[in-house]
Amino acid sequence: MNGAPVTTTTTTTTVATPHRTIQPTRPEPRGLRFPPVLVKILVTALVFLVAYLVTNALDQDQGDVWNLTASIVIGGAALIVQYLVDFERRLEQIETSQAQLIRDVKDNLISHHVALTELVDDRFARISEATELFSNVDRSVLRSDGVVKLARSATECGQLNNETVKTFASEEIERLAGLLENLSNRSTDCLGENQDWLIGLTHCIKRSLDATSTSVDRDFWGSEPAARYLEAQSDAVQREVEIRRLFLVNVPEEIDDELRELCNNQRALEIDARVVALSELPPWAQLGTKSDFIVFDRELSYEIDQDTKDVNAKTTLNARPSHVEHRMRQFTRLWEATVNLPHKGIPPTTDE
Repeated sequence: MNGAPVTTTTTTTTVATPHRTIQPTRPEPRGLRFPPVLVKILVTALVFLVAYLVTNALDQDQGDVWNLTASIVIGGAALIVQYLVDFERRLEQIETSQAQLIRDVKDNLISHHVALTELVDDRFARISEATELFSNVDRSVLRSDGVVKLARSATECGQLNNETVKTFASEEIERLAGLLENLSNRSTDCLGENQDWLIGLTHCIKRSLDATSTSVDRDFWGSEPAARYLEAQSDAVQREVEIRRLFLVNVPEEIDDELRELCNNQRALEIDARVVALSELPPWAQLGTKSDFIVFDRELSYEIDQDTKDVNAKTTLNARPSHVEHRMRQFTRLWEATVNLPHKGIPPTTDE
């Protein structure tokens, strides 16, 4: 407004992104840029002019026609040379780009070949592993159709649009895999009393079931799982499985009418049940009576460990031959000791 010079300040701004920083584009300095054809024409005209002056100065006797012709030839040659140089430069660029393109294609083909080879090898390895696995299943005594059904059902669960079901299925598969892995090492356990194992093993036995039952189990026999357990034992008896059970108490005073009735009810199911007071047995026969155990087919021991409050804290399955033999020796020692007791360990009823 007052004629004073106005100073304009240009601020450069840097834009930041999560991956890189973008700098503002600076305008290239403007200059005179001539088309390549115009440059060639100017160079040719300059060469023509120089050639004309030189030929006119060197040989003035030939006349203007000769000098003009020579200058035109020299200028034309200069133009051709420029095009040849430009052609060579362009050809070199094309060759360089083609060579680079060929190298890129070769590198891509090599990378693709390596990736494809690794993929094929991995797939064949998985196929081979799966084939070997199912071949081992077919050779084992396990039901291969059950393994196939498990794999197919696991795949179908994984395709459901339900995250809760898929997560639960994954947890169950992991639990089952851990159980089978532990069983392959002949020992596994779980917290608390696993009655599903107890009933499932009873359905599997073919020869014998030898069990002890302490006072901790007294409430169990009136429960719904106990009813299913006794039903499974009754079915086993029909398969000619020998079932023996010892109810253990500390002193004879603990043998009440409820225990007598429980013992007689099991004898009615053709279970050889006996009650024994440990105080009536010799000390050597009382060893190993602190916890309940059941030996299935003299091959696997089902054991329940109690905590300090006489609560079932852990269930263990042990199929190690030495341990099973140890449990069978304990049971046999207790069982043989009842032979010398009145009624072979069956307490008389209150009516007797």
